[in-house]
Amino acid sequence: MDLVATGASTGPAGRLVAVASAGARRRDSPAVADRQLHAVRGDLEQVFRRHYPAVVAVAARVLGGRAEAEDVAQEVFLSFGRSTVPAGEAGGWLSVAAAHTALNHLRSGRRRSDREVAVVSGEPTTVPDVVDDVLAREAHGQVRAALAALPRTQAGALVLRHSGLSYADVATALDLSPGSVGTTLRRAEAALRKELHQ
Repeated sequence: MDLVATGASTGPAGRLVAVASAGARRRDSPAVADRQLHAVRGDLEQVFRRHYPAVVAVAARVLGGRAEAEDVAQEVFLSFGRSTVPAGEAGGWLSVAAAHTALNHLRSGRRRSDREVAVVSGEPTTVPDVVDDVLAREAHGQVRAALAALPRTQAGALVLRHSGLSYADVATALDLSPGSVGTTLRRAEAALRKELHQ
């Protein structure tokens, strides 16, 4: 069933299309809303179903949590739904978009704000007597902060490579020459180490 054509809203793909459609309907002019509603790609559901797990995995690798990663995935697929990227090139485009969007979330300080709100509201932020878990979370937080400080291409290369993409896929996704991926990764790793040891 084509959720875009029928307007059905079952499952995450249907909800994504419904969100995109609702955004189109909130515009001032009915004519504008109609054009924007029909601007949602016909292949969005198919691309979503195929690539959603990978997009969430890339974002989760950067952010460290599935809930935020799913928010990032929604943003990424909404952007894809308005794009002209061919469906055959969606995988690389979506992976890069997920990495960049997740890094932007880190850079914006949104996670820090959420933690501050949790502390002010009295919600527990750590589980007592789980020292190893606390130390691991702290180390992951330091890596994420260091990653957010790297240049976009370097951070993206690290995230994509460690998300399982091949050198060739990383090169395609970041518009690099295949021979420069290794150099970019080595420089990114050196920069990450330097950030971590400041």
